[in-house]
Amino acid sequence: MTTYSTHPQPARTDVPAPTPITPRASRSWALAGVGAGLAGIGTIVTSGMVNAVYDEDLQGDSAGIAAKLADQTTPMFAFHTFALVGAVLLVVFAAGLFRRLHATLGSGAIAPLVAFGGLLGTAVVSVIGTGLDTEFIMGFVGDQEIDPANAVMYNHWIGTVPWCWVLAGLAGLAVFTASRAKAAPRWIGLVGLVLGGVTLLLGISPLQYMAGMTGPLWLLVTATGFFLGDRAQR
Repeated sequence: MTTYSTHPQPARTDVPAPTPITPRASRSWALAGVGAGLAGIGTIVTSGMVNAVYDEDLQGDSAGIAAKLADQTTPMFAFHTFALVGAVLLVVFAAGLFRRLHATLGSGAIAPLVAFGGLLGTAVVSVIGTGLDTEFIMGFVGDQEIDPANAVMYNHWIGTVPWCWVLAGLAGLAVFTASRAKAAPRWIGLVGLVLGGVTLLLGISPLQYMAGMTGPLWLLVTATGFFLGDRAQR
């Protein structure tokens, strides 16, 4: 009768077993967030530079506003680029943040999904904020006849919609909630509580466009923190 052993027998007993190698988690998603934060700040700055409709000397003068806008195509181009590059990078950061928080909190927690949804929604708003750019910028550059009333509306559009960062504030509070369960560094959670909370409150209030000042700052600080200071994931 033949018997078989089910226990592996090493050929040599003096050679230690190989140590399992845990792949190092990539932080490229956090770097994308840094880029998105910088692009967000650039979006707000360049949006504010397209300011013909806010010129007190041109109040009620639609034709004058349209004429001034025709001379502001350079910041329009810059705004368009910053907004869309930031939106693309923000989606990458949102996905990485979801994975980072979900890995610690598990499938039962909603904070990772709330953070992802808040950032994804912010990216969508940024894209919508640039939705009229091609028609108006190319019209101004090509000296096409543009209805002054429509030009006024366009300036109001890019001066308000891209500033609606309220959902980024929600993401900041989600990161704070996750940090309380030790799924993120404590100081990053506090940044989410302060800057994210302020962004959310401003976005909900009638002063909603001020959320565009604090939202990109929260994003930049948070993404930089995950990229440089997240020792637990190095």
